[in-house]
Amino acid sequence: MRKTLRALTGALALTTAAFAAAPASADGEVNIYSYRQPFLIEPLLEAFTAETGIKTNVVFASKGLGERIAAEGKNSPADVLLTVDIGRLDGAKQLGITQPVVSETVTANIPDHFRDPDGNWIGLTTRARIVYASRDRVDQDTITYEDLADPKWKGRLCTRSGQHDYTIGLIASMIAHHGVEETEEWLAKVRDNLARKPAGNDRAQAQAIYAGECDIALGNTYYMGLMETNDKEPEQQEWAKSVRILFPNADGRGSHVNLSGVVLTKHAPNKDNAIRLIEFLTSEEAQRLYAETNFEYPVTPGVPVAERVQSWGELKADTLPLAEIAKQRKAASELVDKVGFDDGPAS
Repeated sequence: MRKTLRALTGALALTTAAFAAAPASADGEVNIYSYRQPFLIEPLLEAFTAETGIKTNVVFASKGLGERIAAEGKNSPADVLLTVDIGRLDGAKQLGITQPVVSETVTANIPDHFRDPDGNWIGLTTRARIVYASRDRVDQDTITYEDLADPKWKGRLCTRSGQHDYTIGLIASMIAHHGVEETEEWLAKVRDNLARKPAGNDRAQAQAIYAGECDIALGNTYYMGLMETNDKEPEQQEWAKSVRILFPNADGRGSHVNLSGVVLTKHAPNKDNAIRLIEFLTSEEAQRLYAETNFEYPVTPGVPVAERVQSWGELKADTLPLAEIAKQRKAASELVDKVGFDDGPAS
């Protein structure tokens, strides 16, 4: 039976002793550090244990796990790190806490552009960075990221901070496609179309559209599923009803997508079991469970998209390798500061 050792809200509280009940050297186990909340991965890990008999031990934190693994060094009990966003995946590689995953199964299941060229991270699901549009105040059915700079959106656009990983990923993809100079010009125009200073998470952008504060906003696809099914906070269902999804660049290169993914740690004490877990997570069964639980898109070809996700429309994903986007993240962050994006529209 799967053992969740502790759900933590900050990495500083993590201790190697958290795995005392399940020694890292024991056979039949795999130790997981996870940025993904326990309830999101629980069905997957239960299915993995049922299939393999391997127990999974999980420590959750919202930040600092990569740094924790680096500080633990060779004594780290972590076998794998589950995370979201290409920035964190590439960041783990840059920290030197990963090792290549050598697996014919993974290579067969996951397309090249969703894997690190050196095998140091593996994509598991994707989420698209799309446009939430007011059902009442926006008539058009198509849009591009480039269109967000159009003056017709002046005072009508909302988004979260430009320095958030999700925004940086989108800006980095624009640099990869258009270059730094053109992207800087675009970003300044997007800034001047903002209805307010960037603030809040993606759900807050839908709330702002519901409240009439803006007409369009940037957000991730899966937040729509989280809002639509939120019975504990039914007001979020109303926010979701007030918007519809537009998939940017659907008639061209496709919409920017980011990843959830996994790395095999450099000093994994249960390496063989860790690779078995990674292989399982790329399987059809796990991809289906992952996508249905988290309202995300499978990366293994042939695995169907969940019915609710299908209801939002067809996603044509940009096939630009995520590794190329990762290379532009530093430049993207610098542009955010250079144009004063988080200060809001220029006077």
